[in-house]
This record gives sequence, C-alpha cells and structure tokens, in this order.
Amino acid sequence: MLIEYTPRGVCSRAFEIEVEDGVIRSVQVEGGCDGNLKGLSSLLEGMKVEDAIQRMEGIQCGLKPTSCPDQLAQALKTAL
Repeated sequence: MLIEYTPRGVCSRAFEIEVEDGVIRSVQVEGGCDGNLKGLSSLLEGMKVEDAIQRMEGIQCGLKPTSCPDQLAQALKTAL
C-alpha cells in the first residue's frame, strides 16, 4: 500500500509512505528539516504501523499543536 499524504500545520509539504503487511517499508518526505526527517524515516523503516503511530502521535513542534512526526502518525492511520 502506498500512502500519499499532505501534512497540515508543519514545514513538510508531502509524505509518501510504503506499507506492506502492516510494516513500514519506506518513508519519503518533501520539505521540512532534512536531516531530522531522513533520520526519522530511517528509524521507521521495518517498524510496525501501530508501533509507529503510538510513538509519534501527539508530538508537538514548538508552540505548534502538531509536528512532522505527529503528521506521519496521522498519515499512517490510513493504513489501518
């Protein structure tokens, strides 16, 4: 399953997430903090969707009510 998601309220402009059998296979992010998002993408590869959602949902960025990890969690919810 390929998830294409447009995040809201963050610097990133687009996510493309490949999920197979409930496991994250790849994460591509357009925009945002390049190094942090490359690291996050690498950490997510091979992780179960449910585990990733649990770890990232609700994370805030500064005074924003959301963050790139939180938006990734919202995108992954579409795979459930």
